[in-house]
Amino acid sequence: MNISKSMVGDIAVIKLNGRLDLETSKTLKGLTKELMADNHNKMIFDLTDVDFINSSGLGTLVSILRDVNSKKGNLELCSLAPYIQEIFEITHLSSIFRIYENEEEALSSFAVTENKTE
Repeated sequence: MNISKSMVGDIAVIKLNGRLDLETSKTLKGLTKELMADNHNKMIFDLTDVDFINSSGLGTLVSILRDVNSKKGNLELCSLAPYIQEIFEITHLSSIFRIYENEEEALSSFAVTENKTE
């Protein structure tokens, strides 16, 4: 799996490419821990190019969500391929994660969230 990170203001946009499984989950978890250590608690995971995810990958996403929530941050997912979206629906994780059609919608959700808390 390839992971790339960019910052849009104070929001980390993390693009994943390839397989999200036990082996690659460790890398993703490490990156998010580094971000949170630097007080970057707003994240978007762009799953456009994820072509495989298993229970280890799903568990890692849930673990990261829990960590982000504990830091009063937000984690949004976007651009899920139909196959990946189906897995989220079957496992009912689509009711736990906020999932957006694309990165722009996910970024916009942060502006809405921030306005609600002011």
